[in-house]
Amino acid sequence: MKVRASDKIIDSCIILLVTVASFVCLVPILHLIAVSLSSNAAILSNKVTVFPVEWSTLAYESVFKDAKMVSSLFFTIVLVAVFTVVCMIMTICAAYPLTKKKLKGRDFFLILIVFTMFFSGGLIPEYLLVKSLKLTNTLWALVLPGMINAFYLIILKSFFSSIPEELEESARIDGSSHFGTLFRIVLPLSLPVLATLSLFYAVGRWNGFMDALFYITNQDLYPIQLKLYQLVISNQMSDATATEGMSAMAPIPESLKAASIMFATIPILLVYPWLQRYFISGIMVGAVKG
Repeated sequence: MKVRASDKIIDSCIILLVTVASFVCLVPILHLIAVSLSSNAAILSNKVTVFPVEWSTLAYESVFKDAKMVSSLFFTIVLVAVFTVVCMIMTICAAYPLTKKKLKGRDFFLILIVFTMFFSGGLIPEYLLVKSLKLTNTLWALVLPGMINAFYLIILKSFFSSIPEELEESARIDGSSHFGTLFRIVLPLSLPVLATLSLFYAVGRWNGFMDALFYITNQDLYPIQLKLYQLVISNQMSDATATEGMSAMAPIPESLKAASIMFATIPILLVYPWLQRYFISGIMVGAVKG
């Protein structure tokens, strides 16, 4: 088939835009890597761009020797694993019944779920609830309040609705229960959307630190993002005390901050290649069909 000149121009413009966008996204990461591998003197003299200057791995050595940072990383990995599993179980258990038109009160529950997307209970009531349940300074304070995301629930419900009812009817004729149908028929056919939503939940939990800031005071339970937040705040406090003429705290080297950020970013980046093949199909089918 002959390709029109206008199509070639459009394709070229799209490729150019994607290339520019990719470059804009990639440059900050390359700069961060370069800073983490450069000497502090080179960083302070603004010699570092996207390539390391005066190559040094001291920052990474310091990060890996920091027992609290390593402990925080392992705790965050456990937290993300528990959070993702719990969230997916709850989302599946909520989405599957809502695909059944015979479910009494189905429309009411759907309206209630959509309502929560626009209005929340508020930060202070949520904190008081978590505190009254004695969940502060526990892993569950970071898991239970965010067990179900309404938007992800609707995506999963739409995907389940796209599965032909004849498959479930055939399973029921063979004597399968609702749970048997869910685990043997529905879930195996829903791997793309399940992988996509698992990735969303995992990344959201990995990047979250506000709830930990409110609910966690025990440093042994600090997620990795909260540790990074402490690094930034401690540097700002050092600058503030120096400005006010007080005895200044020793500032944290920029290379150490950059290495800490990379230390916290690389693990979640390693997950993407395994789930990338499911990502587009999962989110598109789940959002369009239903």
